[in-house]
Amino acid sequence: MVRQELGSLFHNDNWALLRTNGTQLCREGQSPLVWKFCPKTKRMKIHEYQAKAILEKYAVAVPKGEVANTLEEALDVAKRLFSGGAKGVVVKAQIHAGGRGKGGGVKVAKTLEEAEEYTKKILGMQLVTHQTGPQGQKVQRLLIEETAPIARELYLGIVLDRATAKLVFMASQAGGMEIEEVAAKDPDAIFKAYIDPAVGFQPYQARKLAFALGLKPAQINEAVKFMTGLYKVFLETDASLLEINPFITTTDDRLLALDCKINFDDNAIFRHKELKELRDTAEEDPLEVEASKYALNYIKLDGNIACMVNGAGLAMATMDIIQYAGGSPANFLDVGGGANQQQIEHAFEILLSDQNVQAVFINIFGGILRVDTLAHGVVEAAKKTNVQVPVVLRLEGTNVEQGREILKNSGLNFIIGETMQDAAAKVVQAAKEKAATKK
Repeated sequence: MVRQELGSLFHNDNWALLRTNGTQLCREGQSPLVWKFCPKTKRMKIHEYQAKAILEKYAVAVPKGEVANTLEEALDVAKRLFSGGAKGVVVKAQIHAGGRGKGGGVKVAKTLEEAEEYTKKILGMQLVTHQTGPQGQKVQRLLIEETAPIARELYLGIVLDRATAKLVFMASQAGGMEIEEVAAKDPDAIFKAYIDPAVGFQPYQARKLAFALGLKPAQINEAVKFMTGLYKVFLETDASLLEINPFITTTDDRLLALDCKINFDDNAIFRHKELKELRDTAEEDPLEVEASKYALNYIKLDGNIACMVNGAGLAMATMDIIQYAGGSPANFLDVGGGANQQQIEHAFEILLSDQNVQAVFINIFGGILRVDTLAHGVVEAAKKTNVQVPVVLRLEGTNVEQGREILKNSGLNFIIGETMQDAAAKVVQAAKEKAATKK
């Protein structure tokens, strides 16, 4: 599975940070399946340059730099930085993925000529990292930033620990590395301060983390201000993740956020119009963008069986049972408990827009969403889209008999599963047969 977003995993207090495809991975048990999503915890991502602009508003120190969308803009920024005394500039690709440096998306230029050379190479390139997958991500903008005389590379991060229902402020001396690797190899290398929501992040906690990082005595007070600023950013923006990696000390004893990642909880974004405007839909899957217009939770995966469900738990069970039946989910689509007929129709259209889909599995337990409402929506959507792939349904709950009658009288060739296991087996077989006819 493509790992793209940094989310938090706390399992038996043996936490790690995992990058996942657009949503938070809640757990990885002994099962071979790794689809354990928390779809309700959606996250809006922003670019590094946008995150640093937010940090500056809270007096958190970052290197001088500006965003550039063209070669000309990049050279103008580089000229200003060199004229201002910078000994070098960093040309950094701006995409919603980590590992940019390893993929060739971050280069240090010591002259204006080098800055021009690197800008030409990076701007417009299809940058492939461990988080983008083999298809990569097109670089459409750059951050041109002054270099800093680095003395040490450290790590700071804030996430929610669901096990304790508290935010946890993390620090490590192993900055510049993937924090997942640090946690796996040496959990003791990560220092944690759990934040009581009633009192917030306290100065003594920041001092304790600063001393654990081995900062110089003269840097402690500045580190306390730095960390307090980060906590305010996290709290006041309704962030779901804030990560400074690396958090650096310089040879002249300054503290800087050399890189920054902030994700926001979509459920709170209505409170932040200014943050909502930072969303870059060009960095997102087009189908996920389309789904968000209709309040649908959609995550594209790599398989060929489309899934329409109502509820996070049912979605996880559906993907699991498809996998156990020998198939592979093409997506995660949760229409929620209160979806109306129009949303159902749009959901169906989105599912069929994926060219990899060979069959559709609709698994609905009618509670708030009545089965007859679902059935009406599916029938109308199937007629409008002239569906050419098998559609397998498993329906239970409120008005299930009326729903089944609607499907029966639709004149369309729906396949009904008696149980989840039966429906999963039928949709996997249908997908195989459909794929065979295309060869």
